[in-house]
Amino acid sequence: MTKDIGAPRGHRLVDRELYLPKSWTEDRERCRAARVPDDRFFATKGELARAIILRALASPLPIGWVTADSAYGQDSHFRRFLEDHQIFYVVTVPKSQQVHGPRIDHLIGQAPPEAWQRLYAGSGAKGERFYDWAAARLPAVWGFDGDEPTRQHWMLARRSIAKPDEIAYYLASAPLEATVADLVRIAGCRWKVEECFQSAKNECGLDQYEVRRYVGWYRHITLAMLAHAFLAVLASQEREKGAQGGIHPTSWTSHRPRFDVCWQLDPATVLRSTTTRWRGPTGVADTKHAPAAATTHGVVKPSCDGPAKPVPPPFQPATLPTPKPLTSTNEEVRLEY
Repeated sequence: MTKDIGAPRGHRLVDRELYLPKSWTEDRERCRAARVPDDRFFATKGELARAIILRALASPLPIGWVTADSAYGQDSHFRRFLEDHQIFYVVTVPKSQQVHGPRIDHLIGQAPPEAWQRLYAGSGAKGERFYDWAAARLPAVWGFDGDEPTRQHWMLARRSIAKPDEIAYYLASAPLEATVADLVRIAGCRWKVEECFQSAKNECGLDQYEVRRYVGWYRHITLAMLAHAFLAVLASQEREKGAQGGIHPTSWTSHRPRFDVCWQLDPATVLRSTTTRWRGPTGVADTKHAPAAATTHGVVKPSCDGPAKPVPPPFQPATLPTPKPLTSTNEEVRLEY
C-alpha cells in the first residue's frame, strides 16, 4: 500500500503483509520454528489486502480511493468490500470480465470512435504517460444503490498509442461528480506501487533480507519502508512546489440505447464531426458550423461553444476554416446515434 506525499510531489509505502502459502500454514511445526504466531492461518492475498485497507481506515491517513491490479479487481467480493466501506476505486480487470452479462472487451469494442480521447495518466521513468482512453457510465444496480445512488459505476479502457491492440480494462466506482480525467488519474496511481518497490529495492534494500523468522522479516521490511519514506520526503522538499499536474479535460456524454451506458466523448472530435460541408453554386467548398443548441429527447440544451456563429457566405476561398476550439465544457450534451 502506498501514500502520496502532497501529490504529485512524491509517494511512499505505508503498510505490508507477508503472504504464507498453505504449504507453510498447514505445517504448524515449521511455523513454530520460524516463530509464526499460532493464530496466523492461511489467508488469500485478497483477504490480506482487506486487512491492510481496514488498518488504513482506522489510521489518520485520508483514504478516498483504492486502485489495484486484476488479481484483486476481478474479485467481486473485494469490490463489494470497498463499496460497503464507502471507498471509491478504479481496479484493473481481465478482458473476460462480465459487465451486466456481456464481456467488457465486447462492450468496449462497441465504443464509437468519438469515445476515445488522449489523456495524461501520470509521469513515469520515461516521462509523461499518455494513452487513448474510453469510458462509459454503467447503469445503477438498484438492489445495492437504492433509489438515489451516491456513487456511479464505470467501465474504462486504456489503449496504447504505439500498439493499439494493447488494451487494458478497468471497473470503477466513483463520486457522482467524477470525470473521466479523475478516473484516469486514479488508474495511473497504480504504477506508483511498482515505482515504490523499485526505488525501495534499489535504494533501501527492501528485497535484500536474509531472515529465518517471521519477526525478522517484518523488522527488515519495516525499516526499509521507513528509510524509503525518509528519502521520499527529502526528494519532495527538493522539488519545486506547485508543479503542474496532468491534463484534466472534461467530456461530453453520449447515450447508447442498445446498452444502457453513457460513453464519454472527446469534445474536439465531437465538434469536428458536427461541422458539415456544402458546396455553393460554383462548386466552391464551404463550412457550416454546428447549431448553437443540441436537441435530445425533445429537450434543447445550450451548446458548449457559446452563441451561434453566422454561417460564412458563399463564394469564399476554397480553404476550409478551422473550427473554433471548444471554450467551455461544463455542459454535458447527450447525442443519439
